[in-house]
Amino acid sequence: METKTLDLLGTSLGIELGSTRIKAVLIDSAHNVVATGSHEWENQFENGYWTYALCDVWAGIQDAVAQVMAQVCEEYGTPLSQVGAVGVSAMMHGYLPFDENGNQLAAFRTWRNTTTARAAEKLTERFSFNIPQRWSIAHLYQAMLSNEAHLASLASINTLAGYVHEMLTGKRVLGVGEASGMFPIDSETGDYDARMVKTFDQILAEHHMSKTTKQLLPTVCKAGDDAGVLTAEGANRLDPTGVLQPGALMCPPEGDAGTGMVATNSIKVCTGNVSAGTSIFAMIVLSKALSRVYPEIDMVTTPEGLPVAMVHCNTCSSDLDAWVRVFGEMTAVSGASLTKSQCYDLFYKQALAGDPDCGGLVHFNYYAGEPITGLEDGCPLLLRRADSSLTFANLARVQLYSAMATLKLGMDLLLNSENVTLCSLMGHGGLFKTPLASQRLMAGALNVPVKVQKTAGEGGPWGMAVLAAYRKNKKEGQTLSQYLDEIVFRDEECTVCEPDPADVQGFADFIDRYQKCISVEKEAVEALKQ
Repeated sequence: METKTLDLLGTSLGIELGSTRIKAVLIDSAHNVVATGSHEWENQFENGYWTYALCDVWAGIQDAVAQVMAQVCEEYGTPLSQVGAVGVSAMMHGYLPFDENGNQLAAFRTWRNTTTARAAEKLTERFSFNIPQRWSIAHLYQAMLSNEAHLASLASINTLAGYVHEMLTGKRVLGVGEASGMFPIDSETGDYDARMVKTFDQILAEHHMSKTTKQLLPTVCKAGDDAGVLTAEGANRLDPTGVLQPGALMCPPEGDAGTGMVATNSIKVCTGNVSAGTSIFAMIVLSKALSRVYPEIDMVTTPEGLPVAMVHCNTCSSDLDAWVRVFGEMTAVSGASLTKSQCYDLFYKQALAGDPDCGGLVHFNYYAGEPITGLEDGCPLLLRRADSSLTFANLARVQLYSAMATLKLGMDLLLNSENVTLCSLMGHGGLFKTPLASQRLMAGALNVPVKVQKTAGEGGPWGMAVLAAYRKNKKEGQTLSQYLDEIVFRDEECTVCEPDPADVQGFADFIDRYQKCISVEKEAVEALKQ
């Protein structure tokens, strides 16, 4: 048997800390996946905030990386002692405050928190620019408005990806796409917006803060920029066994939105992608500015700094996962033997057999607040009339519809109110792992063709590995867009689902009932608060 070989210095490692899984993906010089590792984790609701402990961050990263290293050893008979390049991404936004010595001052506040409404509203007014509740600057300002004690020692703030990168390299930098989830970016300069920096400096002074905006925030980098190298301490953090050696080139850390754009080759003007997992969001690269400020639409950037309209919804697959788990338990009790993957495949297949309007069923999948529909908190809720058609197929279909509903409301503002041109959307993330179902229903929901590539299931971690490869391989003057078109996606195949008229009308009927029932969801949240 011929021994397989692997050029270790030709590899790139992408690590992504998602909401429910930490994943590591190692690719070779041709951008093919060589090995993967994953670690499941869950956020905790503590002292009024959704959070993750930083010790769990490193335990999860080490577990995922160890799986990659074990696969390489088994497949190629050689230890993964070196990699050519490394990149880190994570759930965007959130708030991690530190003192001058790098000590964490408060628990990590994730994108899922909806505790910053007052701050976000005031900043939106001062900036004349939409500041979402989950942005880092909104969390900081809310802490200032609440006179939180930790601010007396505050020296810097970061996102989760930025923090991990700093621990691996000693450099406090962020990719421009990730930075745009902290503070508004000026796409002309590729840096924090100077006018808004000046305004926030005034706000900091009004609250007797000792640092300026630029001192508090990480330095902004574009894709391909030098973001340091993996230090000896950083290598030990990834692999405490000491096999992995330092020296790998590090690319700027990015958020999961940026890696999704890369993974779907959606970084050019008028391209777009939808990422569907624990949360769901669409990213549309714009050709011109929007006509006005929309609270439902965030303005962020591509990893190269182009302006992007982002429709972000806090909840996507969590309640769908819960229903699949329940049906899996039922099959197990009955004596049937179905794997988790088989349960999902069966559930999605039945969704396609459901009535186009779900037989009159309405479902809210909210596990947390949903700013697009004006909810500060949420609870899953299934509604039906006595004469609705409650079947397994309709129940499965309404779960998928519910996962797409708030995204539809935000996207309508772009496609209808702003007349944004969009030829198709690239779908990626866990919701698209099962072939056809989510892709077809998403096309019907948004009335836009939806494409899915073979790498859709890998999503962000693979996209982060590609960004690391670009940092290592790019030629003089070669843009990220050129690198993706000419090298990474040159021979990529994808499937395309055109909108089915029956699905389009069915989803329109569903979303009409959904909007009428939002008040019921709000009442349910209030009734169950205690």
